[in-house]
Amino acid sequence: MTFWNLYFISKLALFSTGHLKPLWLANIGFALALAMSAPLRSRLWRAVRLIAGLAVGLPLMYREANVPPFGRIVAEFGNLSTFSFGYWLELLPRFLPPMLVGIALCGLLVYMIINRWLRVATFVMLALFVLPVWQGANAVLARIHAAPVQASAVATNGPSAGPLDYNATLAAFRAKESQRQVSFGHASANASEQFDVIVLHICSLSWDDLDVSKARNHPFLSHFDYLFTNFSTAASYSGPAAIRVLRASCGQEAHADLYKDAPAQCHLMADLAQAGYTPQVTFNHDGHFDNFTQLVKDNVGVPNVPFVSNAAAPVAMHAFDGSPIMDDYGTLANWYAQRAQTPGPVALYYNTISLHDGNRLPNSKLSSLESYPVRVNKLMSDFDKFADLIAQSGRRAVIVFVPEHGAALRGDNNQVAGLREIPTPSVIHGPVGVRLVGFAGNHGPTTVIDQPTGHLAVAQLLSNLVADSPFKPGVTLSQYASKLPETQMIGENESTVTMKTATGYVVKTPDGVWVEQK
Repeated sequence: MTFWNLYFISKLALFSTGHLKPLWLANIGFALALAMSAPLRSRLWRAVRLIAGLAVGLPLMYREANVPPFGRIVAEFGNLSTFSFGYWLELLPRFLPPMLVGIALCGLLVYMIINRWLRVATFVMLALFVLPVWQGANAVLARIHAAPVQASAVATNGPSAGPLDYNATLAAFRAKESQRQVSFGHASANASEQFDVIVLHICSLSWDDLDVSKARNHPFLSHFDYLFTNFSTAASYSGPAAIRVLRASCGQEAHADLYKDAPAQCHLMADLAQAGYTPQVTFNHDGHFDNFTQLVKDNVGVPNVPFVSNAAAPVAMHAFDGSPIMDDYGTLANWYAQRAQTPGPVALYYNTISLHDGNRLPNSKLSSLESYPVRVNKLMSDFDKFADLIAQSGRRAVIVFVPEHGAALRGDNNQVAGLREIPTPSVIHGPVGVRLVGFAGNHGPTTVIDQPTGHLAVAQLLSNLVADSPFKPGVTLSQYASKLPETQMIGENESTVTMKTATGYVVKTPDGVWVEQK
C-alpha cells in the first residue's frame, strides 16, 4: 500500500493548502476497496489492481483539483499543441514549483522512515474519516455564528437581506442586460469637427498586473481625458473578449450567446459605419491563433472591412507559438500612413498581443513573467508616441484604450500565474481610458468614472462624442461622461461564472455550485 498511502497523503496535503477539494465519500470508498484487496500474492493480480486503481484514482484526483475541466483541455488541445518547447519549459515550474518538488521529496523520505515503525495506512484511513467530519462541523458552526447577523440584517432591511440567491441575481442581471442598447447618431458634416475613432484592444492587462509590474504611474495613464477605474472586461480569453468589444453597443451577453448571431445594432463598428465612419482592422500579429482573424471578421458587423497588413512594421518579439509579433508603434504608424488615403473619418479596431504570456524578447533570457514590466512600459510609451504622431499630423482622434483581460501575473490559490480559466475580479478588472487627440480646448482634469461599468458605457461615451463633436469651441469634456450606464462586475468563461460581492467574489463552478472567495 505504499504507493496508495502516498496518493492519499498528497491529496490531504493539497487539501490543507486549498489546492484540492476532496470528494470524501468517493475517497473513503476507494481507500476501503484498496485496503480489502491489499493481501494479493500474485504479481499479475497486483498489476491488475494497480492499473484498475490508477483508472479510478487519477480521474478522481483531477476532478478534485483546482485545474480546468478535462473537456476544456480537450477543446483547447489544438491550441495547446502550438506552444513552443520554450514556453512549455516556462510553464512547467509554475505548475510544479521547485520548492514544492523539494518538499515532496523530503516528505517521501520522512514517509519511508516512519513507515518502517508505524502502520501509516491506519492513520491515512483515520484522516479520511475524521477530516470530513471536522470540515462539516466547522461549516455548521459558521452558519450558527452567521445566523444572528443575517437575522439582524433581515429585520433592518427586509427579507432580501438574507443569504443571496446567486442564480437569481445572475438571471436578473442577464435579463436586464438583454434589454440595454446604445444608439448612434450621425457624425458632424463639418470636416473641422470630424475625428477618427481608434480602439486599441490590449491582450493581458489589468490593474493588478500594473501593480505587480509597478507600472501604474506610467505617464500614459495620466493623459486620458476619461478614465474608467471600475471597468469589467467580463472575459478572460481573447476570443470572447474581442466579441464583447465588437458588440459593445448592447448589454453584456452570456458566454454561450457570444457564439450566436447578434442583432445588427449591437455591432460597434457597424454603428460607427452608419454614423459615417469607414471601419478598418489591423493587428500586430498574424491572427491565426484560435482562428482570431475569422472571429473578428464574423463579429465586426460590416462586410468586406479591410484588414490592413502589418508586414512593414519591425518584429518586436516572438509569441508563445514562435510566430512574430510586430512593434506596436511601427504597426500603428504604418496604418496611419495608409489611413491618409481614406477620406472622411475612420474607425479602427486594433488588436495587440505584445503582453501575452509566453512572449519572448529578442536576445533576452527573461521569462515572459520577468519581461512583462519591460513590455508593458514599452506598450504604453508606444501608444503615447502614436498619439503624438496623430497630433503632429493636424488630424483629430478619439483613442479608446481597453484591455481584453488581465495577464494574471500574480496567480492565486485556484490557478497558477498566467492561467485565466476562472475570470476572477483581478483578471477582469481592467484599466480603460479614452483620450482626445487634437483637442484645442481646455482638457481640464481627467474625468474619472469610478462606478461599475462595462463595454456598454464605452459605447455610450463614444455615441455622445459622435453625436455632438467635442472638437468644436466651448465644450466641457466632463459633460460627455454624464450618466453612463453601470454594469455589475460579472466574469464568464465557457463553464465558469464569477460575480463580485461586497466581501470578495463568488465562483459558479462547472457543476453549478457557487463558491465564495476572498
